[in-house]
Amino acid sequence: MDNLLTTEIINGRTLADLLTLEFMVSIFGSVLAAILILITGFIIGGWLRGRLIRVGQMNRHLDATLFSFLGNIVRYVIIGFAFLFVLNTFGVQTTSFVAVIGAAGLAIGLALQGTLSNIAAGVMIVFFRPVKLGDFVEVNGQMGTVKEINLNFIELASIANVQIIIPNSQVWGNTIVNYSVYDSRRAEWVFGVSYGADLKLAEETIRMTILSDPRSWAEPAPFIQVNNLGDFSVDFLVRVWCSSADFFQYQADMKRQVKEALDAAGVEIPFPTRRVLNTTE
Repeated sequence: MDNLLTTEIINGRTLADLLTLEFMVSIFGSVLAAILILITGFIIGGWLRGRLIRVGQMNRHLDATLFSFLGNIVRYVIIGFAFLFVLNTFGVQTTSFVAVIGAAGLAIGLALQGTLSNIAAGVMIVFFRPVKLGDFVEVNGQMGTVKEINLNFIELASIANVQIIIPNSQVWGNTIVNYSVYDSRRAEWVFGVSYGADLKLAEETIRMTILSDPRSWAEPAPFIQVNNLGDFSVDFLVRVWCSSADFFQYQADMKRQVKEALDAAGVEIPFPTRRVLNTTE
């Protein structure tokens, strides 16, 4: 009688049928749990990514590119953990799986170390912001206006409006000269006059010509002094502060205006000469 009870159930189903049914229910439950875990991971990851991006967009002092990058990292990490939970749900030992992922990541990192160095440098550039969009900079011997900054390279537009692409590792690992950080710059010239010229007249002519230009700043006080006695000329060193936005055009204009003013004042501007001695017996 007991043997019959072990092979037959009150409702007429066999033990094998019940085991199969229990197995199907277990599989269905695991699949359902996996789907719920994945959906939850994608939802949470997407929500956190969106929040981080909005934080970067709401504050103008923060770099939106950095927060977009961080948002993607957070999203992928959460989705990765969701996949690990799914594997656990199906009874897969994730310890060895994580070790395999780590080894694969190390191999990929070694193979892509050049690219990864650019990405690492890009994170540092975006985070510390030594250059920003619209800045006029000189990087790695290249000069231009910054048009784009991403995690692999920065794009410059040269003075001739030629595109220049510089990998981030060469940006972060080199000296960066940023001409746009400060609102003011000091322009500098050297004007030479002949040894026979009236130095006081030359100095006053240079001073009046430069300070009459509205782009010249009276404060800090301009510096106009004789600083060198050259082979052919007495050289005046001139330093005047101006707005950074006016610097290049202002510096070029003053060279011509001072030269014309010195000519009008009768101050001779010398040029190198060479005397050839003709000796005859």
